Amino acid sequence: MSYLVPSEFVTKMVDAGESKIFMSTRDTLIRAYMAGAILALAAVFAIFVAVQTGSPLIGAILFPVGFSMLYLMGFDLLTGVFVLTPLALIDKRPGVTTGGVLRNWGLVFLGNFAGALTVAFMMAFIFSYGFSIEPGAVGKKIAGIGEARTLGYAQYGIAGWFTIFIRGMLCNWMVSMGVVGAMISTSVSGKVIAMWMPIMLFFAMGFEHSVVNMFLFPSAMIMGGGFSIADYFIWNEIPTALGNLVGGLAFTGLTLYSTHVKTAPKRELKAVANF
Repeated sequence: MSYLVPSEFVTKMVDAGESKIFMSTRDTLIRAYMAGAILALAAVFAIFVAVQTGSPLIGAILFPVGFSMLYLMGFDLLTGVFVLTPLALIDKRPGVTTGGVLRNWGLVFLGNFAGALTVAFMMAFIFSYGFSIEPGAVGKKIAGIGEARTLGYAQYGIAGWFTIFIRGMLCNWMVSMGVVGAMISTSVSGKVIAMWMPIMLFFAMGFEHSVVNMFLFPSAMIMGGGFSIADYFIWNEIPTALGNLVGGLAFTGLTLYSTHVKTAPKRELKAVANF
């Protein structure tokens, strides 16, 4: 497994962020759409496995297969661009502006949501045989998750909102470690191993991922979840997305950039000797 040292892969992070900002609207939307759809399928797969085996841990262990596929195909998640594109702005790359970063985030959000919503409808159709019967065990499980992770938070008021926000922070700390981890290796196996570990951790711990939730909650509403669109956005998607942004950028993007690109001056030899 060929390994790149931190100073090399952090430079790749900045390069990747710059590339995404200047990508065409068409390509940004296509890549985001496919990322949302594949991650949604991975979420269905993980829930299906958890229901069939009775073990959520097994579902969490297998969930990263979707993340690995979409990353290797060069598709984009909102959680990833939250981390990478601001670094190009901070690094003062030519032509990179705040507007360009926000444009990228908006397009990726729309593409991710469209892809996840497509899979939500398709899976709801399958689980209910064209909406002619009640959804099976997996469909009911998804509906239950939707209620628990909207109304379940809402009953705690502002404390519930900040609970989602912090879970979103912790989620993208781990997810962005997966994004960056894939950059430390030049082999497929090395990339997959580096991605698998933090992604498995976030899913097993029940942290909140804005793109996974773009599938879970619309799907839950289609299959009878007792909550509204407003409940979904106010008590999940908005605080989750904000937490994803803060957690990924603060815990991964800025820490790696500040210590491996904008490295502080080394201590003088004399000061070291007197320590």
